[in-house]
Amino acid sequence: MTQLTASNRSLPLDIFRGMTICFMIIVNNNGVEELAFSPLKHAHWNGFTPTDLVFPSFLFAVGNAMSFAMRKFESMSTGAVVAKILKRTFLIFLLGYLMYWFPFVHHNPDGGWALNPIDHTRIMGVLQRIALCYGVASLLIYFTSARTVWVISALLLIGYWVILAVAHAPGAGPFDMVGNAGYRLDRWLLGEHHMYHGEGVAFEPEGILSTLPGIVNVVAGYYAGVFISKHGKTYEGLTKLLLCGAGCLFAAYVLNFFFPVNKKLWTDSFVFITVGLDLILLSFLIYIIDFRQKKNWTGFFAVFGKNPLFIYLLSELLAETLDLLPGTGGQDFKEWVNGGFYQSWFPGAFGSLFYSLTFMLICWLVGLILDKKKIYIRV
Repeated sequence: MTQLTASNRSLPLDIFRGMTICFMIIVNNNGVEELAFSPLKHAHWNGFTPTDLVFPSFLFAVGNAMSFAMRKFESMSTGAVVAKILKRTFLIFLLGYLMYWFPFVHHNPDGGWALNPIDHTRIMGVLQRIALCYGVASLLIYFTSARTVWVISALLLIGYWVILAVAHAPGAGPFDMVGNAGYRLDRWLLGEHHMYHGEGVAFEPEGILSTLPGIVNVVAGYYAGVFISKHGKTYEGLTKLLLCGAGCLFAAYVLNFFFPVNKKLWTDSFVFITVGLDLILLSFLIYIIDFRQKKNWTGFFAVFGKNPLFIYLLSELLAETLDLLPGTGGQDFKEWVNGGFYQSWFPGAFGSLFYSLTFMLICWLVGLILDKKKIYIRV
């Protein structure tokens, strides 16, 4: 990671990305998960909540930012471009893997310290999916025409649908958590010890196969950025962006009858509903910020948007650290704080929310200090 000065950026993009990171930190750090408001939790399986929009919105924002970054590639050799893309892909993937390995060591009951076993470390995850989707989308966009990119994107969605339909385990449905084609591939290639276990079974919500449709979220974000740079300052362009978003929502509604909206499988209908909502949200931000010139409220979210990867990593490592710190009565620090303060003063969902907001503001404060010092951390 390097320390850079700020470059020319799109304020609506920074705010869109900042809102995404802000909400991501809130929903990832509910004070008491079972007490949290329903919109602040993922849909258990089929279905959709506001929380389910966060991760695909980050992928969309990655693509949107690529539409500006790709301009720099025009003055670089092909070898330099490929090396830059592959390096960034590797570094983001590695950061994600190390984040799951953290804190790297554990204390043995009989005394002394030992490395956490690598053979039980999760391989895939949020940053790993971001890395792979960024890498594949960048190479496609750089080496092929826009028409070819869209054809490949369509084939990824159709092919994913077909694979789920025909390659599920005998006796299991194509969209079952255990037995779908993605689960079978992850279990065979990664092994159960390297998969997520938060569902009570070895199931990887950021699995290998379901990463394929995620590439389309990045591609959509890229071409949305290209369109906005050319036509985003006109009412006609903004109208087309809104209509495209509405069209994606309609496509998601139709597909849902055959291919249900499911974030953990990243189904095609999930791709369409998230891209549609992102296009509409970004359109409103452009209208408010660029058309109406109402920018006084943007400073808070801009802090997140200028250092998104660093602040996300900070939030994840801070959350893991709090889980490791001791509290009282056999509780960890987070349980102790929630039980002794937040749930005592604000019982139930509000206490859980206030903890999340406090956690988010701590991360924001670090981002604000970096922003004041003009430090913007990139990979």
